[in-house]
Amino acid sequence: MRRGPGSAAGLALVAGLALAVAVAGHATQGAELRLTVYAAASLRDALGVAGGTYERVAPGTSMVIGTDSSATLRTQIEQGAPADVFLSADQRNSNLLVDGGFADGEAVDFARNTLVIVVPADNPAGVTSPRDLARAGLKIVAAGDQVPINAYARQVVTRLAALPSYPADFAAAYEANVVSMEENVGAVVAKIELGEGDAALVYRTDALSASAVTVIEIPAEAAVTATYAGVVLKASPERAAARGFLDWLQGPDGVAILATFGFLPPP
Repeated sequence: MRRGPGSAAGLALVAGLALAVAVAGHATQGAELRLTVYAAASLRDALGVAGGTYERVAPGTSMVIGTDSSATLRTQIEQGAPADVFLSADQRNSNLLVDGGFADGEAVDFARNTLVIVVPADNPAGVTSPRDLARAGLKIVAAGDQVPINAYARQVVTRLAALPSYPADFAAAYEANVVSMEENVGAVVAKIELGEGDAALVYRTDALSASAVTVIEIPAEAAVTATYAGVVLKASPERAAARGFLDWLQGPDGVAILATFGFLPPP
């Protein structure tokens, strides 16, 4: 399996990802079939394993995987970037491709995720509870407005603010503490690992794969579940094969691999 480039900023990635696909295609000329998958950054490690497994399940298939923010990749696809399958960390971005006429068929839910709070391993700010996210002076790292994790995080904050034990201005205080907004959830986690922020709301799967963070749980009454959805792209020259991969990913074997990285099965 050949993996496309990781995170990069903005729409300039269109040319970069296209070039990476071309290079990968040159390197795999002997393969019968190449599938290019654009996927949410939070799927990077899991798809590394899933893609390699699928190459063995479907001999002659070569997987090329590029990861970034779901919103960034969706925009690239709308602007003509070549891909066969799009895997989003939410339903919204996949449905936008369906509504815009870029998808072959409806979006398919293939996984779920939950959110946790991460702080640097040594926790210099002494964060012990979600209440601390509203503490004056705390440095919160978030993602950009179009990144799915940001929408999920705001849902968590809204639910926390509604709890009787939380102050009425909790949501406003949280927003006032946000010191940076990153291009994807991987960049958010990296900043926390480097000690460039005191806390962040991220996917549980990213927290599990991080090496230098401490996890703080969110109370059940404020928990939010993220649903991941994928589509086969209408512009794909290999739509049948792309559908085969998406069906496999949401099936027992794909779900089992995703589960080893902390993902929950689809609803």
